[in-house]
Amino acid sequence: MIREFIKAFLLIFAAEMGDKTQIIAMTFATQYKVKEVLLGVFLGVFLNHGIAILLGRYLSKLIPMDWIQLIAGFMFVLFGLIALKEEKVEDEKEKNYGPIITVALAFFVGELGDKTQLTAMTLSAEGMYPVFILLGTTLGMIVTSGLGIYVGSKIGEKIPDIFIKIISSVVFVSLGTLKLYNLLLDKFVNIYYIGIYLLIILSVQIILARRLIYTRKYLYYSPMKEAASNLYIQTKLLDEAVDKICLGERSCGKCLGENCIVGYTKDMLKKARENEEYYIKKTVNFEKLKKKDFCIDKVIDALSLIVMDYMKYGIVENDKFVINQARESLEIILFDKKIEFNENLSMYLERIEKTDKFIGRQLKSSIANRTNNVNNNL
Repeated sequence: MIREFIKAFLLIFAAEMGDKTQIIAMTFATQYKVKEVLLGVFLGVFLNHGIAILLGRYLSKLIPMDWIQLIAGFMFVLFGLIALKEEKVEDEKEKNYGPIITVALAFFVGELGDKTQLTAMTLSAEGMYPVFILLGTTLGMIVTSGLGIYVGSKIGEKIPDIFIKIISSVVFVSLGTLKLYNLLLDKFVNIYYIGIYLLIILSVQIILARRLIYTRKYLYYSPMKEAASNLYIQTKLLDEAVDKICLGERSCGKCLGENCIVGYTKDMLKKARENEEYYIKKTVNFEKLKKKDFCIDKVIDALSLIVMDYMKYGIVENDKFVINQARESLEIILFDKKIEFNENLSMYLERIEKTDKFIGRQLKSSIANRTNNVNNNL
């Protein structure tokens, strides 16, 4: 019972490490709260794997167990080879179902016919405790998704996702090979056949691994690395924009560093890039930080950059995301208070214009200018 649970968990964990599922989870985590993403993953995967396990139990009553074991062995080997295939991560179009349902639907549909669903089906066909297998496979998906989200907050160019895929491939091929060996030991196994089998499998793995490495190196840009680069560029450009806000010691006196709202914001953005940590551990009350004379036009320009980032990369709901923190600091400078932000940019801009019509119009003008510059460069 516990053995089947652990086996199911470890197999799914190995299968999904470095897989598109982690990237999708990471992407959703930049739009919704982590709890909502993980709950959505649980619902989608639980239903998906539940169907697979019911089907697996049904097949086990129709097909002899030896045949099921044999099929399982071949499928594990196949999963191991598929793990080395490059997968395209399709954009998940946000629907008006709410965060949890959106994530659940994405994972339910995304896992249909996937190797994890087939793994769950295979395990249930040969196992005795389908409920524990379902719990194991579901937990495996939640843990790998959670790791994807965690990695997503610390992503960088050094993520060895190819290495993870190769390890996953080796694990599945090894398990499948051992299963086939035990089943065919009496009839077909001898040194000659073993040698041919290993030669073929290793050759295919090497070819697929080399193709994967070549694709990643010359033809493909890893989604994790792309996300890392986007975050780095976002914070760098914003840091430069915030830096222009400060008028220097000649205008406002001695620099207060982190005790100044602009100084704190600059330091926060700098640390985010250097440490590759784009979610701060502890929020600060910007209203208590020192506010001096700043260049209002530059503050508006920096805020327009944040709005443009939201339009281009999407809105992150997490308040601890550094871009959101920077937005709040700019709001305090401009209005001496935070502006209500509910992930609707049109309403956000309307609230700003109601608070200060002049700043609101300037902000819209700055956004329009940035949009025109982007279009002209295309």
